[in-house]
Amino acid sequence: MSNIDIGIGEKDREQVAEGLKRLLADSYTLYLQTHNFHWNVTGRLFRELHLMFEEHYTELATAVDDIAERIRTLDVVAPGTYKAFAELSSIKEVQDVPAAEEMVRILTQGHEQVVKTCREVLKAAQDADDESTAALVSDRMRVHEKTAWMLRATAQ
Repeated sequence: MSNIDIGIGEKDREQVAEGLKRLLADSYTLYLQTHNFHWNVTGRLFRELHLMFEEHYTELATAVDDIAERIRTLDVVAPGTYKAFAELSSIKEVQDVPAAEEMVRILTQGHEQVVKTCREVLKAAQDADDESTAALVSDRMRVHEKTAWMLRATAQ
């Protein structure tokens, strides 16, 4: 870490960045999973899910960039490899191509997990008086809560 002075101590910046790394890994894993399902969905809900998944992975692509840039703003190196993401993520990869309804269930769980990760990072950011990270994470949490709701509604 270099000597930056943004009003957040080095220890707090490192702690917040560690949480953001987990959020980045969860978000990137969910992005990849959503993109995979977009490519491979079939069945009677094909068009609706194909388009919905595209909306979701497009939004996630922007989100991972925002999260990584916040990590860098805190003067910590952002992870950027599949290996690092696999080690940091609480979302597990899917090996096969599930049925469309199962894709919706898996993605719902993924978004709910990201919400839980957001809550952990939000607490660390609030404890460090890091309003910029808190705002970013709070916005991410809202998006994932809404997306999980939409996926649950689709599954009914």
